[in-house]
Amino acid sequence: MTSWVTDPAFARDQPFGPQTLPYGVIDVGSDTDGPRVAVRLGDHALPLRSVAHDLGDLAGLVSGPSLDPLLAATRAEWSELRARLVALVSQPSTPTGATLVPLRDVRMALPFTVGDYVDFYSSRHHAENVGRIMRPDSDPLLPNWTHLPVGYHGRSGTVVVSGTGIERPHGQRRGSSGPHFGPSGRLDIEAEVGFVCGGPVARRVPTSAVAEHIFGVVLVNDWSARDIQGWEYQPLGPFLGKSFATSVSAWITPLDALAEARVPVPAVDHPRVPYLVEDTPGGLDLRLAVEWNGTVVSRPRFADMSYSCAQQLAHMTVNGATVRPGDLFASGTVSGPEPAQRGCFLELSWGGQEEITLADGVTRTFLEDGDEVVITATAPGEDGAVVGIAPVRGRVLPAVDL
Repeated sequence: MTSWVTDPAFARDQPFGPQTLPYGVIDVGSDTDGPRVAVRLGDHALPLRSVAHDLGDLAGLVSGPSLDPLLAATRAEWSELRARLVALVSQPSTPTGATLVPLRDVRMALPFTVGDYVDFYSSRHHAENVGRIMRPDSDPLLPNWTHLPVGYHGRSGTVVVSGTGIERPHGQRRGSSGPHFGPSGRLDIEAEVGFVCGGPVARRVPTSAVAEHIFGVVLVNDWSARDIQGWEYQPLGPFLGKSFATSVSAWITPLDALAEARVPVPAVDHPRVPYLVEDTPGGLDLRLAVEWNGTVVSRPRFADMSYSCAQQLAHMTVNGATVRPGDLFASGTVSGPEPAQRGCFLELSWGGQEEITLADGVTRTFLEDGDEVVITATAPGEDGAVVGIAPVRGRVLPAVDL
């Protein structure tokens, strides 16, 4: 059956066809409606307020200025709303009141209120590379790494939507005779996958209940000031080198859209602690790409990650900590075994020792002012379809004068 949506990018072989239907919040400056929830259909947005009558008793979840009410709903309601939207966009006639807005005409807003934010460190390849760079005379992996998903609590107030400019941060850096203070000279990115939480407030979430508490998936750029981080991170870990900005996709791909992308996480050579055991594969076959000023410099694979989102959520809550609607956690840098699969510039430049040549002939080790980084990802869908994870984009702005 032919859909009423005629956008050529709304197709099963395109990332944002009917198999994906990600949610976001748009603001069209030419009208007075303000921010409103929408789904992405190819290169257009469908404001859901305009088709509320077709969504029935679930319309109230997506009629406001953010996704907060939807995140506070249940897995059954998320799945039912998605089923109604699939039927709506698949019908041949345009629904009454439905209006498609070109993405070029909208400003994207951060789609939900970010609660707690946790960032993990779950790529063995990344952890080993960083260990070799930072601790060349020691074992690259610390003894706990293969037994638990290492992570830290981040600063949710500095999570920003894709497209937001990233101001170069100030901080202390190691010097030959003591610390220096000033703008970071080794500004980096980390290509990560983020998980947006929802459902009822819960504690001690087992791996089997992950679908009840993860609404969807975004891409994350964990901007990192490596010189600030290198001076401050011992003995307590990341702080000012990480907390100045974290960028996330403007559109959230529902977890339901990734059913065909499930894969097992890589095996370990020892038994998992019982609360980290999974009955069904919890990994995801996501293929990422990192563009630096338009040049693809890396293609990491999320299937290489050593811990799944279910294991991360189980670990995050096993001590009695809560998970709430709007909480966000990120996977940690996604890196693979090959040099062209490294998900941060610290690895790609091997600590600044090896220059990276971009398509225009310019060389880089870390980010310069004006540089733009775009991270994209896709996943396999049903019957050969392509499921998209919305890109996360950011451009480096000069440091402010202090």
